[in-house]
Amino acid sequence: SNDYVGKGMCGGLITITPGEGHERESEQVVAGNTCLYGATGGKLFIRGSAGERFCVRNSGATAVVEGVGEHGCEYMTGGVAVILGETGRNFGAGMTGGVAFVYDDAAQFERRCNRDLIALSRLDSDADEAQLRTLLEEHAAHTGSLRAKALLADWPTARAAFWKVAPR
Repeated sequence: SNDYVGKGMCGGLITITPGEGHERESEQVVAGNTCLYGATGGKLFIRGSAGERFCVRNSGATAVVEGVGEHGCEYMTGGVAVILGETGRNFGAGMTGGVAFVYDDAAQFERRCNRDLIALSRLDSDADEAQLRTLLEEHAAHTGSLRAKALLADWPTARAAFWKVAPR
């Protein structure tokens, strides 16, 4: 897919996968830059990675993706983003609403986010954990994601590697 997938989306469901025969799916970039720009609703599931400025100005959509480029969740005001892989630098810059969950098994995320307006915590409530698990299950069901299935299969270990990102 190209840039601006789901721009202004207010409902519905978009699923993007790399197609048959892509075993290294989470490393495959399958969506362009600026996905969900200004979206107010709906869901986006991407088996693979997206470019820069993922969920920029997201105001209410829900998204699950397996990696993003620079400036993820920039100026986000609402909604939920789940990142199941690496992020570029400057994640969360200007974020004033919504929440993001970032899987960080490589322990690099703290150096890649912009902490001016955001606070980082581990999963700190049963509600957060339930919401995240439900989104992983939906992602696996809609995309066939091997990454989501593996995280769910080893949930106690996976759970400990997630960051919750929210505005201060």
